[in-house]
Amino acid sequence: MKPRRRLLWFVVSTVVLGALLGGVYGQRVEATTDTGDDSDVQSNMKAFTQVYDLVESNYADPIAADKAIYGPPNSSVGAIPGMLRTLDPHSNFFDPRSFDQLREEQEGKYYGVGMTIETRLNRMGKLMTYVVLPIPGSPAFKVGLRPGDAIIQVNGKSTEGLQVSQVADMLKGPKGTVARVSVTREGSDQPLQFTITRDQINRPTVDDAFLIRPGVAYIHINGEDETTNDELTAALKRLDAKDLRGMVLDLRNNPGGLLNEAVDVSDHFLQKDQLIVYHYGRRSREQRYYAQHGEQGNEYPMVVLINRNTASAAEIISGALQDHDRALIMGEPSFGKGLVQTVYPLSEHAGLALTTAHYYTPSGRLIQRDYDNVSLYDYYYRPEDSPTPKTQVRLTDGGREVYGGGGITPDVEVAPEKLNPVREKLEDRNAWFSFGEYYLGNHSSVPKDFQPDETTLQEFEQFLAKNNIPVTHQEIEDNLDYIKSRIRLQIIGVLYGTDEASRISAENDPLVMKAIDSLPQAAELINHAKKYMAAKEQQRERASQ
Repeated sequence: MKPRRRLLWFVVSTVVLGALLGGVYGQRVEATTDTGDDSDVQSNMKAFTQVYDLVESNYADPIAADKAIYGPPNSSVGAIPGMLRTLDPHSNFFDPRSFDQLREEQEGKYYGVGMTIETRLNRMGKLMTYVVLPIPGSPAFKVGLRPGDAIIQVNGKSTEGLQVSQVADMLKGPKGTVARVSVTREGSDQPLQFTITRDQINRPTVDDAFLIRPGVAYIHINGEDETTNDELTAALKRLDAKDLRGMVLDLRNNPGGLLNEAVDVSDHFLQKDQLIVYHYGRRSREQRYYAQHGEQGNEYPMVVLINRNTASAAEIISGALQDHDRALIMGEPSFGKGLVQTVYPLSEHAGLALTTAHYYTPSGRLIQRDYDNVSLYDYYYRPEDSPTPKTQVRLTDGGREVYGGGGITPDVEVAPEKLNPVREKLEDRNAWFSFGEYYLGNHSSVPKDFQPDETTLQEFEQFLAKNNIPVTHQEIEDNLDYIKSRIRLQIIGVLYGTDEASRISAENDPLVMKAIDSLPQAAELINHAKKYMAAKEQQRERASQ
């Protein structure tokens, strides 16, 4: 996924999933209203009504009341969204369509054909919709749709020039109904026709879970919805957690989700009755969440990976494991989203996600980043400009200093690897995706142990020239290992599924490899914390005698 597209996805996901954090996890956060003099409120409401009446009566064109009050879909220019923008970046209004999407995100499922799609310009400069990835096991996957297929029609209606949301709506529908999809595919002279029966689509949040080394598990969680804890429980059982000697828990690009699920995920790795998180606000009483079951003796060392796109519920998990010295945190400082939203259903199937509290890690750290005097663009797109202040200092169980007020600061800070100009050019031109489509259109059989050879590289170089991507032979030689790994990842992912591609990706990820090498350091954290706490307990006992 291109960095720009990934960042846009993160912004949208953080707004939607951030609204779920604290919003749908059982009891609502209590909110009450002052009963004092409301003359100022009444006066301002009267002024608003007068302005609206003048606009409605005198504006040059007819006024759509819902557009003026609610604003266009997913915008912040209506009266209600504009008001919420003056409060904080995460209080948000949902029109009926957005509210339905929020519910889908919460449940982690929907009804449709089951594939990720994107829109981009084709070689003729027309906006087309392409299959990025059929979800393994989905109806789209079963009928044989492949990454790179260009969707030209759905049920006889052209998709040319449509936005991705419009095509997604065409593909969704009640369970058991049929979507007839026409696609063009590299290597096929005529469009291919697929009849797909819609079904319930489950979107796993524990999307990777495998042994990356003997006895060492790698688990990636991409969000926290209603099924996350069940998925993690099943994954740990499959990996035989009692026999593990280490774990890399990858929370990079995890925008968050449900608070209860973050608590349950943390519960798997902490001791019973250890505090996980607490929250309170002006009109919401303090509520604390503890580990109910605990790790039950499975104290294998852990390294947790985070980055700038790790937010909200994912920060609860990483913050709890760091405060209790249960895991070594590695990567970049996290996003810094520590506001709890309560979701209030409104009339006309709309909804309001209102910030009602702040959450804190077990040591008392506020994770929320400062958003005063910061534009919404800078808040989402430039979080590195708001570094963690060193004034809010707390101590872990083992007596280590940790910092609050700006996300989770890693124990081992590792900057992301920057692409050189050649690699950046290939990413920007979507070379891997396009070449994979081209290659599979010309090769009917590719083994699972496929490795790009000299012939493959020659085809790649010819493909770049044909598509006017200016990369020289010497530049290919200088980036040979990188190019080979990306070609292999793309082609194996298409033919043998995301599980195999994820394993290849993790094994070629420098940060994952560094995490594996750092497991002894993570084990030392656990041992040091035990000794430190035992010494403190002895001091208390002597003092009480």
